[in-house]
This record gives sequence, C-alpha cells and structure tokens, in this order.
Amino acid sequence: MNSVEVENISVAYDDKPVVWNVSFSLPKGAILGIVGPNGAGKSSLIKALVGLVKPQSGSVRFSGKSFEQAYKSVAYVGQRASVDWNFPITAIEVVLMGAYVQKRWWFSPSVEQKMRSHALLDRLGILPYAHKEIRNLSGGQQQRLFIARALMQKAEVYIFDEPFVGIDSATEEVLVGIFAELRKEGKTIIIVHHDLASVQAYFDYLLLLNRRPIAFGPVQEVFTKEALMATYGTQSRIFEEVIARSVQLEQGKL
Repeated sequence: MNSVEVENISVAYDDKPVVWNVSFSLPKGAILGIVGPNGAGKSSLIKALVGLVKPQSGSVRFSGKSFEQAYKSVAYVGQRASVDWNFPITAIEVVLMGAYVQKRWWFSPSVEQKMRSHALLDRLGILPYAHKEIRNLSGGQQQRLFIARALMQKAEVYIFDEPFVGIDSATEEVLVGIFAELRKEGKTIIIVHHDLASVQAYFDYLLLLNRRPIAFGPVQEVFTKEALMATYGTQSRIFEEVIARSVQLEQGKL
C-alpha cells in the first residue's frame, strides 16, 4: 500500500479553478518535490491534502485512510508568512504543541515529552532559545522551530510548504539532513520547493505543476528541458542553465 494516494484533486476559490485533476502516489520512505511557477496552485494543493481547504473534487488517502482518519500521522508545516510571530509563546511551548495531536488540547505534557521537546530543539541547534518568545528568533531559527514541532508529532507523512525560503545556508543544510534521516526511518515527505538547482539533490520524486499536473515521476525521468518548458513557458530558457549546472555537479565538474 502506498503511503500517499492523491486522485483527481481539484481546488477552486469562488468558483475560480486554481488546481485541477492532480493525481499521484508515493511509497513509504520517498521525498516528493512539488515545483512550479508562482500562482501554480502548489500551496492550495497541499492545503487540500491536509483539509485546510475543501477540494472541489477528488480524494486523498494516507496509507488507505482519509485525512480525518489519519490526521495524527500527518504533520503539516505551512509557510512562515502564515504565522503570527507576535503571538506571546515561547519556542519550547511551540514544540510541545506537536504532542497535542496525540492528546486532548488541555493535556499536561509528561516528563518524557518535555525531555523529547528539549532533545528536538538541541537536534536542530536552537536549544539555547527554548524559553525565548518566537518573535525574538531569526528566520532560520523560526523555521527550525516549526520543523521541531512537526517532529514532535511522530508522524508518518510530513508536508512542508517552502521550508527553505528565507533561511541561511546553514539552516538549509540542517533541514536537508533531517529530511534524509526521516526518509531512512521510512517516513514520506512532501515539499513545495522553488529552487530548481537543488531538485535533483533533494528529491526522489517530482511533481511539476502549473494549475494542472505537467509531469510526475522519479526525478531523473521528470526533470527534463521539455517538462520544464511545459511548466514555465517563456521562462524556460533560464532552466537550461539550471539543468546543465545540475549535470555538472553530478559529474563533479563544479
């Protein structure tokens, strides 16, 4: 059984279609990148997967279950811009929120959960900021924090919307390492991504999206000049250089 099965998902706002007829399936332990131009519907698609927007049609299954049945095993991290960073809450309190999915909202965290939350902050290099309010953290620290909250959930599927935007290279390296560890543990990861130069290094599967699915499959089969031209149109000339550079990196010439 596949970890994620998406069948003919379409999303519309005020009867205006933004995504239509998207289908794909992922095995356990796979990392999928969702790539496309601005306004392609990438964020709308993953919000539909986790029930934040109601799809006009289609279905999604997580290990054969609906999101409503499987929500405890699905962790979602949205874009940083969607968070109210002035909300008076500390880093450690945010991480502990990841445990609420498994319990009632009024529960008191156990000693084990508190220890785990500290261990996750340490793993992500932000333990010294555990008792700082989130507005006092840098962009990279904020992103690491919400990754820690997702890990606290002990999910089977992790869905991230642009996790590498607005962070430094050191934080990106940390996150890539975390995602690689999750894959080794058999977790499935879906990432909305924008940097084509890193696509081949980061992902096993790729979904090229421009309101409709242009191509889906293993990266080595989908990440082609023809598919990128179909996805990005007149901007595609830029990506010829990206592909050439990626090939050179793989061959050790850069």
